[in-house]
Amino acid sequence: MTHLTRRTALAGAGLAGAGLTGATLPRIAIAQADTRPSITVAVQKIATSATLEPLREQSNVGQRILYSFAETMIDIDWTGNLGQTPRLATGWKRIDDRTVELTLREGVKFHNGATLTAEDVAFTFGEARMWTGTAADNRGVFVSTTQGAASKVPPPEAPAIAKAAYPGFERIEITGPRTLRFVNRTPDVTLESRLTRNTGAIFSRQGFDEAASWMDWARKPVGTGPYKIRLYRPDQDLVLDAHDEYWGGRPPLKSIRYVEVPDVSARVNGLLAGDFDFACDLPPDQIPLIDANPRFQVRGGPITNIRLSVWDKYNPAIADPRVRRALTHAVDRQGIVDALWQGRTGVPRGLQWEFFGDMYLGDWEAPRFDPALARGLLKEAGYKGEEIKYQLLNNYYTNQVQTSQILVEGWRAAGLNVVIEMKENWGQILGRFPGRGICDNSNSAWFADPVASVSSVGPGGQTWEAGQWRNDEAAQMLNALQTSTDLQRRRTAFRRLLEIVEREDPGYTVLHQNATFTGTKRAFGWKAARSFVMDFGPGNWS
Repeated sequence: MTHLTRRTALAGAGLAGAGLTGATLPRIAIAQADTRPSITVAVQKIATSATLEPLREQSNVGQRILYSFAETMIDIDWTGNLGQTPRLATGWKRIDDRTVELTLREGVKFHNGATLTAEDVAFTFGEARMWTGTAADNRGVFVSTTQGAASKVPPPEAPAIAKAAYPGFERIEITGPRTLRFVNRTPDVTLESRLTRNTGAIFSRQGFDEAASWMDWARKPVGTGPYKIRLYRPDQDLVLDAHDEYWGGRPPLKSIRYVEVPDVSARVNGLLAGDFDFACDLPPDQIPLIDANPRFQVRGGPITNIRLSVWDKYNPAIADPRVRRALTHAVDRQGIVDALWQGRTGVPRGLQWEFFGDMYLGDWEAPRFDPALARGLLKEAGYKGEEIKYQLLNNYYTNQVQTSQILVEGWRAAGLNVVIEMKENWGQILGRFPGRGICDNSNSAWFADPVASVSSVGPGGQTWEAGQWRNDEAAQMLNALQTSTDLQRRRTAFRRLLEIVEREDPGYTVLHQNATFTGTKRAFGWKAARSFVMDFGPGNWS
């Protein structure tokens, strides 16, 4: 049966009226102008690692840009109810408590023109990209289908991040051109959820093989997203072009340019002057200025990310857990929310979110603000005013410097001698050096389960791998949380883990739920996500 569209019907009528047929029509190509808009997005930072490879770029700024050029098999509805939704996989089902079977979408094109197959998924989760350099007893058995890529050894943080994201991963089983199984060594009720993490974004095996080096690959990875990478200049800008063979429909934008503008006022002024179409990472005190302009408005709000202060327990000045407990009780969290965030976010109940559902511990609380209790703990610990260094970046996080000033004043009022050291990059924050004491961080819930967040304090997690904090019982609780299929046992393990890391042997303290605010033109039909993700794909632009 022939299906006529309005366009083909009109074309046929024109040919008949002219007395021409398809066999006699001259082949004349008529170029049509691309009328889609191109936009410029001003950001505080594009990437922290100078790469676009998610196995190295695990950051809030990296999460913002990744989903425009790369996609996971299963996605999260970031602009909706935060539920799981099909992306590169059209469906999935449980085979057993260690295995998930997935069916890939048909006809998906990578940016290099290659068609997505199960072999690309195996490459993505294979040794050449994800696991090279890790010890055999930590790897299990892995499938490697990449040829000619042995020289492209990823940096050591890539397999460490992979281990934290997929701690029980064993192999990918290819059962057909578009079907595969994700197989774990251990039971895991979160297997499907783990596949929504950006570490599981699927990339082209061919593109990896053809790259001259790992860095060449990492700065221009070949994905399937609605936009493809044209140019990336670290610390300057990133330009993405529409991927017109995108399976999800024609991308609504011709191109997107992300440009680094570290200064907040420069981002705001550039937006109002028309130099930028979006200005990201705005503090709440800028919202009235932008909203007062009839052409612009601010969109956004609380997201699935929590701001933290993190302690190095191996620093002699805070080695006694009572000193770290004092630090937690000298923080006026609500004061920070009221003063710097104008009440537009809130104080979480520890490192968790309500969308964890049955795993949410509704009776848990963040440490209460109690300077008297803090002073008592310091006296018990015999603290004599030893200097505690606070390594600080200049507003990598929104309101970061202002928050640090409030924190330091609260700590000093409780008797803690905290001194700020300004640093230029994350290497100077997380590197193992004498005097490392307190630093800022944030923690995202990649999906609706505690292992999405608390795995950061276990083996393979950032604080563990950076040598800031380790606790053997916490590691045991995390393992139980990751491998048990019993709801009550998992809840018990989660509670005990929070008791250890937030109270008994503090590794961090929560400050507030994070929020993102983005200034943009009122005319744009664009919806902000409940995460750092910025979605410019079909369906989120008009």
